[in-house]
Amino acid sequence: MKGYQITFFTQQSRHHKGQLVSEWILNQAKELGLRGGTSIIGSEGIGHKGKIHSSHFFELSDQPVEVSMIVTEEEAEKLFNKVKEEGVSIFYAQSPVEFGFLGES
Repeated sequence: MKGYQITFFTQQSRHHKGQLVSEWILNQAKELGLRGGTSIIGSEGIGHKGKIHSSHFFELSDQPVEVSMIVTEEEAEKLFNKVKEEGVSIFYAQSPVEFGFLGES
């Protein structure tokens, strides 16, 4: 199949409607029927404004977080529409991919 890999970039401290933004995105993906996604917490990163975000002993909430998923074109459109509809401001990267399953499920 052909589709996209979408990766959202945020920080552990960002919330939307009482949830971490990373959790909110994964929950939206699940509600929209997407196959899955992965949230990865980084130890350090540089944000779009040049600020360093890292995991310090007293400041774990500033850790960078990536949420990545592989979706079809239609699923990407649904997810982006939901993010826009909810007014969530978030940076993302989208790359075309070919995907599928090998072996028995």
